[in-house]
Amino acid sequence: MNADIRLALRQLFKAPGFAVTAVLTLALAIGANAIVFSVLNALVLRPLRVPHPENLFMVQRAYGERSAPSQAYPDYLDLRDQNRSFESLISYDIIGGVGLDTGSGSPSVVWPYMVSGNYFDSLGIQPYLGRFLHSSDEHGKNSVPYIVLSYAYWHSHFNSDPAAVGRTVQINKHPYTIAGVAPRDFRGTELFFAPDLWAPLVDLQQIGGWDPLEERGSHFTWVIGHLKPGVTPGAATSDLNTIAASLAKSYPKDDDGLKFSLARPGLVGDTLGRPARAFMAGLMLLATLILLAACANLGSLFAARAADRSREIALRMALGARRQLILRQLFTEALLVSLAGGVCGIVGAVAILRVLSTWRPIPGIPINVPVNPDARTYAVALLLALFSGLLFGSVPVRQVLRADPWQVIRSGSSGLGSLRRFTLRDVLLSLQIAICAVLVTASLVAVRGLARSLRSDYGFQPQGALLVNTDLHMAGYDGDQRPLMQRHMLDAAEAIPGVTAVGYSDRLPLSIGGNDSSVFTDSTTDFRPTNSVADAQQFNVSPDYFTAAGTAILAGRTFTLHDESKAPMVAVVNRTFARKVLGTVDKAVGGHFKVWGGTRVEVVGVVEDGKYETLTEDPEPAMFYSFLQQPSNNTWIIVRSQRDAQEIAAALQRSLRKLDPALPLEIKTWNSELDSALFAARVATVSLGVLGLLGAMLAITGIFGMASYSVSKRLRELGIRVALGANQRNVLNAALGRAFRLLAIGSLAGMVLGVLATRVLSYIVYQATPKDPVVLGGVILTMLVVGLVAAWIPARHALAVDPMILLREE
Repeated sequence: MNADIRLALRQLFKAPGFAVTAVLTLALAIGANAIVFSVLNALVLRPLRVPHPENLFMVQRAYGERSAPSQAYPDYLDLRDQNRSFESLISYDIIGGVGLDTGSGSPSVVWPYMVSGNYFDSLGIQPYLGRFLHSSDEHGKNSVPYIVLSYAYWHSHFNSDPAAVGRTVQINKHPYTIAGVAPRDFRGTELFFAPDLWAPLVDLQQIGGWDPLEERGSHFTWVIGHLKPGVTPGAATSDLNTIAASLAKSYPKDDDGLKFSLARPGLVGDTLGRPARAFMAGLMLLATLILLAACANLGSLFAARAADRSREIALRMALGARRQLILRQLFTEALLVSLAGGVCGIVGAVAILRVLSTWRPIPGIPINVPVNPDARTYAVALLLALFSGLLFGSVPVRQVLRADPWQVIRSGSSGLGSLRRFTLRDVLLSLQIAICAVLVTASLVAVRGLARSLRSDYGFQPQGALLVNTDLHMAGYDGDQRPLMQRHMLDAAEAIPGVTAVGYSDRLPLSIGGNDSSVFTDSTTDFRPTNSVADAQQFNVSPDYFTAAGTAILAGRTFTLHDESKAPMVAVVNRTFARKVLGTVDKAVGGHFKVWGGTRVEVVGVVEDGKYETLTEDPEPAMFYSFLQQPSNNTWIIVRSQRDAQEIAAALQRSLRKLDPALPLEIKTWNSELDSALFAARVATVSLGVLGLLGAMLAITGIFGMASYSVSKRLRELGIRVALGANQRNVLNAALGRAFRLLAIGSLAGMVLGVLATRVLSYIVYQATPKDPVVLGGVILTMLVVGLVAAWIPARHALAVDPMILLREE
């Protein structure tokens, strides 16, 4: 075996160009697969870092085939106390940033988990320092004065000082004692979110500024728990639905039709888990195609190399070498190339994965996924390298087994029948081109999807608008102080020269988080959820919001400052709401509807539809209330101006600081705020674009290798053709016609497969349309460019043939 390895190394060192090309080709393919698998492992395969993650499940509310992860807190308490299937159930929620002041007087924004008292005990997590929260700490609302820091936050903001445990800090102006520090590798129970701290859920009113703990109609918290030994997910679901039926009878206004289902935790149940699994499965499939294309490429290279070495191999067999020994040497060369490619690929993959692990796609929010490779990734890379080596190393086997050494020695050729109409190398190249066409199709579909997303009608105009974001509760404003301060902020922004419109909203369309409410007809008297006619997105806005946002008013009016708390409730609704709830846009103005609890609301205006939660959503009903009738801590000021954004931002900073120097402010463009909404489309586009580029590179090298080999082997024939009067067209057809025919066959097969793969692509890109004429035209043009680039140098070589020189050498 050592002799085989030494001989294989000598043979590879004799052909460094071949060896480097083969190693780099395989390194690209294995590196791509290692990266995709590591992300798949982090998001889907790797369990949460808690004891016994295999029996940990999230409880979801079920609606037919759909499900939602959030529960009402009173329902959670009933499930926790009445179920017989879980060892315990815990409740937690991720809220927006809150202000933490360590004593400097200038609070910093931190992102907490709000958790039930049994959170850490039920998960079986042990503190790194101090102690955790416990159920025994809870004695009603705002009763737990403790928080737990994450290891990362303790390390970065408290310099890993053990004396931090026991210190008192202020969270939104309320004192809390640091009870402990979580272990280094515990980031909570959602894979994508790394909290700065854990705070008691029963203190939500004090920390978050709102109090839904007694509202069964407010679904805001997530519930997970460990199943008891021997209990199956199906049995647990039946148990929970027995409780759901009881709750529906006891609280028909809130829980009528309530059902539960179970999902794996870590990605908000099926909300992110299902699309993430589908996306990664599709991406893994395409990465596998990259590997197959690379193996096809290397198979062609090894077959050509075996043909070039046919005389050497024939001499060895004529001198008594057994075919098995020769094949073993060829496989040894292939495995050495594959292992070298695997090592180079995993080294590159590790470097890229380390960058991805620290990447925060949305600045200011602790969202990231640690995708550092583990033993599984290295094992997969090794298996892929070995499999690839055996796969492409087996290509020349038939060639060697069928070769006649005496015929080869006499004729000086491989004896493989160069006149065969269709060889194994042709099949491999066609396969490689077809895979390239599939990958190019997928990448162009993603690009078209992103382009459609960017051009879609949002229902607002982000261009030319600045956003000012703050949380008034963080600055100590409560009750009637909130709308008063918001009016002062609007007035201050409007007074800045060059500002054309200013508006307020408690949240923005397409931002993280949501607020929806059941809507009933005006004649409804029974307000159970099953009697609702719509579930509408809710926004609380100022009178000039629609002007500042660039949202068109279709009928009626917007709000005025007279639409305040003592006036009758009014709303502006969108077109879909008007049609679904009130019949038509014309009938909507002056009409009435009711919301949960029976509150009657008059519609005073209708605006255009928009996108409210995701870019891919179908038209959804939405309603807008006056911010004076529905006050909120969350504050987004929209400032539209024709002046330079930096100048307006500086002026806003100065004007608003005069109102309250301690007010935490974040000023940015509306386009930058949309990064979170466009994140999925951009990731899909970049991922598929990289795979498409790799596929194109492999197709270019494959076509180039075949064309170059063909030209080099037929130089004498081409010289004779030129001597007999063949023109350039005839020479090119003789030299490269076969390669271009294979390009056409492979491209056509790949395009057909791409069209047939619509369902697979739809898992990766929303509304995938490979039948789109632009996509089909782009694939044809790309494959034509690939062929021209690959054949350019061999074509020049063929056209430069000088028959006199060739015949003289002959």
